[in-house]
Amino acid sequence: MKFSHVSMVARDTDRLAEFYKTVFDCEDTVERWHMSGEQLSRGNGVPNSEIYAAWLSLPGADGPFLEIFQYKNIQDRPTPSVNQPGYGHICFEVKNIEAKLDAVIEAGGAALGEITDLGTAEAPVLCVYVRDPEGNVVELEQK
Repeated sequence: MKFSHVSMVARDTDRLAEFYKTVFDCEDTVERWHMSGEQLSRGNGVPNSEIYAAWLSLPGADGPFLEIFQYKNIQDRPTPSVNQPGYGHICFEVKNIEAKLDAVIEAGGAALGEITDLGTAEAPVLCVYVRDPEGNVVELEQK
C-alpha cells in the first residue's frame, strides 16, 4: 500500500492550480482534462458528474500529488474553520516563511494567524496558517 494523492474541489481549477504553481512550485504532471459519464458518477456518487481536473506535483514529494477537481454542478459550502472536524489543512515546509506568507497574499490568498514559533530554543519551528484563494487552509512551516 502507498499514499497516492490529495484532492481539492475548486470553483476554478485553473486559478487554484496557478496559485499552487506560483506560490509552492507545484507543476502540472499531465495536461488538464475533462471527465464525465455514468462510470464516474457510479464511483463518486454524484449524478451526472462532469469534472475538469488538474494534477500537480508536490515539491519534494516523489509520487503523491495534488489533484484539483472542478465539478460542473458544484455544491457550495461555508468556508471551513481551522478547528472543524474533517480534513484540516495541507502543510508546506518552506525556507523563508515571511517571504512565502507575502507570496500567498500577493497571489490571492490570506493570512489566518501570525507567524509564531512552536518549537524550542534549540529547535525553532515557525508556522502560520493561511488560506488559498478558494478558502482552503494551508500551513506554512519553517524549521
